[in-house]
Amino acid sequence: MRSAELIELWRGGQCESLHCGHALVCDDRGVVEAWGRPSQIIFPRSSCKMIQALPLVESGAANAAGLTDRHLALACGSHSGARLHVDAVGQWLAALGLGEPDLRCGVHMPMDRNEHRRLTCTNETPCQLHNNCSGKHAGFLTLNRHLGGQADYVDPAHPVQRAVRSAFEDVTEEDSRGYGIDGCSAPNWSCTLEGLGRAMAAFANPRQDRRGRAMRRLVDAMRAQPELVAGEDRSCTLLMRAMNGRAAVKTGAEGLFVAILPDQGLAIALKICDGATRAAEAAIAALLVHVGVLDRGDPVVSRLLSDPIRNWRGIATGEMRTSTGFPR
Repeated sequence: MRSAELIELWRGGQCESLHCGHALVCDDRGVVEAWGRPSQIIFPRSSCKMIQALPLVESGAANAAGLTDRHLALACGSHSGARLHVDAVGQWLAALGLGEPDLRCGVHMPMDRNEHRRLTCTNETPCQLHNNCSGKHAGFLTLNRHLGGQADYVDPAHPVQRAVRSAFEDVTEEDSRGYGIDGCSAPNWSCTLEGLGRAMAAFANPRQDRRGRAMRRLVDAMRAQPELVAGEDRSCTLLMRAMNGRAAVKTGAEGLFVAILPDQGLAIALKICDGATRAAEAAIAALLVHVGVLDRGDPVVSRLLSDPIRNWRGIATGEMRTSTGFPR
């Protein structure tokens, strides 16, 4: 089976754009529903940060460093670089006796509007703390301190990344075909979409062992601190708030989205072939409604999927729709 038609953009009574992709719903026994090809090889990008944080928790490094759920939500997040995030990661590093130069994630302007405006108006240069992956990298540094590794913790051969790969292959139940270097310079291991869904289903149905307890702790941290996973006006935060803690959701670059639904023992994974964020956000909203954890009438569904598309004068010019055969 090829990719499936998932999300359409209509204008003037005609379909103007079409986003194809792959999506599935899993439980702990396997795929429950699928659209497109579950065997599609993907890079999970930031949607797998919960897996990348597993060694941090199950190794004992998180407890040894006194990390709280706020730290773990940041480790799983792709934050907006607001002062809330920048200060929290900075304090985390300081407690380890480390600082911003110890990060290896690189620098970009923050997504948060207020912090972006502050930096622009004061002519201040952003730093690595503003990077949306700085929480994940603080987690890597915490694990590195525990393992006694060298400074270049993003090297694929480094003990930190070897631990991440081992956890990744264990929970996806696949041998990865290789890795790509992510935007934050860390290796991102490939898997099938079904493997990613299988991993997220393991987080939704954690066992009563060390790994299961680590999975539960990470998911609970995300659900309790949605503003640290993304930020104000961001889809992950908006969706988790709308579901009142019933799910943990995480986006990834190039059209990735996953959801972990512990109460139902389900997981969702999707990939938009053309990498469009708008389509990934619309598709995850449709699927969360489909599985019964998000109210179709919630404002976040309107915002991500069903509200009219308006031009600069506020005139309704088009709309997003789910394609025939995909949940409406």
